Amino acid sequence: MLIVAALYHFTRFPEPAALRPGLLQVCAANGVKGSLLVAPEGINGTIAGSRAGIDAVLRAIRALPGCAGLEWKESPAETLPFGRMKVRLKREIVTMGQPEVDPRSRVGSYVTARDWNALVRDPQTVVIDTRNDYEVAIGTFHGAVNPGTRAFGEFPDWWQANRHRFAGKRIAMFCTGGIRCEKSTNYLLGRGVEQVYHLKGGILKYLEDMPESESLWHGQCFVFDDRVSVGHGLQPGGLTSCGACRRPVTPADQADPAYEAGVSCPACAAEYSPADRTRFRERQRQMQLAARRGSRHLGC
Repeated sequence: MLIVAALYHFTRFPEPAALRPGLLQVCAANGVKGSLLVAPEGINGTIAGSRAGIDAVLRAIRALPGCAGLEWKESPAETLPFGRMKVRLKREIVTMGQPEVDPRSRVGSYVTARDWNALVRDPQTVVIDTRNDYEVAIGTFHGAVNPGTRAFGEFPDWWQANRHRFAGKRIAMFCTGGIRCEKSTNYLLGRGVEQVYHLKGGILKYLEDMPESESLWHGQCFVFDDRVSVGHGLQPGGLTSCGACRRPVTPADQADPAYEAGVSCPACAAEYSPADRTRFRERQRQMQLAARRGSRHLGC
């Protein structure tokens, strides 16, 4: 059994580029693959490998300046859900585009998975899903508001246009692992919202801790690796992803005329050029050839 670790931590890295070689080296030395984002505001990512490999990489990350308090969430995987290891340099570890937002200064009140149900059942609580529309489409909490955003950077404009709907209400927000809520709760507090809460550890922690018989979660939770989605107990959900846009693909999507394996799905049918589709078809062909050889194409 392999371990998948989702992590993030807000801290100040004066020279994030200087961290990249060391992170790549420790991951390669321990057979760990996945993706890490490093920015002046901290680190974010998902990695997978053996128990010993994950432990070694987490030790290395906790040793970085300001990262001793790093938290992460783990789930099992039968096969490695990544084909390679990437460490990317970014302006933000989760892009909101609001320079004044700083989760290190203050965030909303954390609510544990065990206390979440009582909070969101209160009629004075508005529950907001801060994830993107394609994530919400396959699963969310009962009664949650869907902002319909295509990217997290659209959330501030959505809030400004809709804040009047929630005047005087308690705001409870959630996301996959917690990182988007660190920024969105700081953003709302900075705009005078007094009662702001968020789900500690995100949906992943809720699905890990909450028995399905008591759960208010409906559907599956999108994850950013080859598992595509997980359900209660963090078990893989059985969905696939579109080879073009990487959105989740349901059995109904696969039956749609706009679906072509590795090339298109109903959600992105109008988003790419004919040249792009030709490129996607060639990549799909190379992936199929690699699979027949018993190897993995680096494009997947």
